[in-house]
Amino acid sequence: MVHIAGWEAPENPPTRRFPGDAHAGTLVAPQHSERTRDASCTATCRRRSANLRSEMLMSGKATRVELFQWRTPQMRAFHLSWLAFFACFFAWFAVAPLMPLLRKDLRLSSDQVANVTIAAVAMTILGRLLVGPLCDWLGPRRTYTGLLLLGSIPVFGMMFVQGYVSLLIARLAIGAVGAGFVITQYHTSVMFAPNVVGTANATAAGWGNAGGGVAQAAIPLALAGVLALGVGPHLGWRIVMLLPGVLMVIVGVLYWKFTQDNPEGDRRGPGANGGAPGHGKPGGWMAFRQAAGNYRVWMLFITYAGCFGVELFVHGVAASYYVDHYGLSLRGAGLAVGGFGLLALFARAMGGMASDRLARRRGLLSRVRLLCALMLCEGVGLLCFSNAQGVAMAVAAMLAFGLFMHMACGATYALMPFVDRKALGGVAGIIGAGGNVGAVAAGFLQKYIGSVQHTFAALGGFVIAGSLCALAVRFSHEHVASEEQLYQEALRQNVLRQVRGPSADSTGSASI
Repeated sequence: MVHIAGWEAPENPPTRRFPGDAHAGTLVAPQHSERTRDASCTATCRRRSANLRSEMLMSGKATRVELFQWRTPQMRAFHLSWLAFFACFFAWFAVAPLMPLLRKDLRLSSDQVANVTIAAVAMTILGRLLVGPLCDWLGPRRTYTGLLLLGSIPVFGMMFVQGYVSLLIARLAIGAVGAGFVITQYHTSVMFAPNVVGTANATAAGWGNAGGGVAQAAIPLALAGVLALGVGPHLGWRIVMLLPGVLMVIVGVLYWKFTQDNPEGDRRGPGANGGAPGHGKPGGWMAFRQAAGNYRVWMLFITYAGCFGVELFVHGVAASYYVDHYGLSLRGAGLAVGGFGLLALFARAMGGMASDRLARRRGLLSRVRLLCALMLCEGVGLLCFSNAQGVAMAVAAMLAFGLFMHMACGATYALMPFVDRKALGGVAGIIGAGGNVGAVAAGFLQKYIGSVQHTFAALGGFVIAGSLCALAVRFSHEHVASEEQLYQEALRQNVLRQVRGPSADSTGSASI
């Protein structure tokens, strides 16, 4: 008998079929007269085949998030994906803090302002549904570069807006850059192993999401600097819109130059690995159709509408709400809403890290329970914010519900990679679109109710009800066992890398 890696080989060991055979990549045992020996060999073959598939899926994926690392393709994808999303989010909401000024300059009615707010997030629904399959087909590198460069065109186009119609068209076109979130989550999901993918996804999304908060605070300050130079308001806000457009072009060039589609290389071109990340998965619209047929995707679609959808709505109306309801200046309102947006720097990451750690101790379903609890807390916080009597109480309540809201966003996409690995792009796109559907629905709700304050109260009730959709997400025993095998393989690879000691690709890195 021969003993190999903890399993006992039969006298006639199983043979591996070579590429080109009818069952390439599988293990086949020769026939034996004894039934017990044949059954033992078959079970052994299945275990070995499953292990090979796990190793193949885990090939090259990072098992740690090494923040100060740039050499590895995984960490380059991590840093540039959050930076790209930061640029997209900065451009997406650069107009929001300027709306009180645009309302006067362009003579917009309240109904027109509401339509512009809806347009800012409506196009993102289509964009997110499109970029998921495009990531499966073209790869995240080409998809993100194209989005950044093409998306900068309507941002620069804001300089030529002269009235309501041109503003509506520009905001509708700029809304497409919000689809960058899906590419960020896709790219980190294919680069990181199951033991850290929740942390990687949530941290990259959180740091990128902070672009909205930075825009809320930085754009009014930039405008004040331009006005201080003697430029009039009519021209001043147009000059300020150069800032997000230039940022998008710079990051687009960096993304093309320094990233690759997956750990093995690029999907297309010289040296391409010729396939989607993860072997044997459908691509493009096949992946989208497969994702659309999974009920778990639609449950998370609803939960993401209740967290990220509310976030988008707050970014769109909060500055004007503070100016109109509490009498704050444009700069003061921008700083208040900027603090809400900057929560994404750490709160999203907290949600992802908490999800990873709970899963390590209590399994996959603990990710679902965490998401439900965070959404309940968010809903209660929204109700408190809608009833705040003074500006100090309103800011405190907004930061409180914002903390749980950002954590819920992180926990949602910490769960996303485990829904269906074979249709990752479709899953990421549909769930991401749910956030924008929630924001559009909130915008129409505001038009129907006629009061931003009462809209916040209604959203609080909807979020509490939507948290029950998280509990509806369930997984079969086979699915849980498969994910557990991938998780253990990630831990095994992490231990092996630690045993080998510091290497050229991980020297001097801090990890989380």
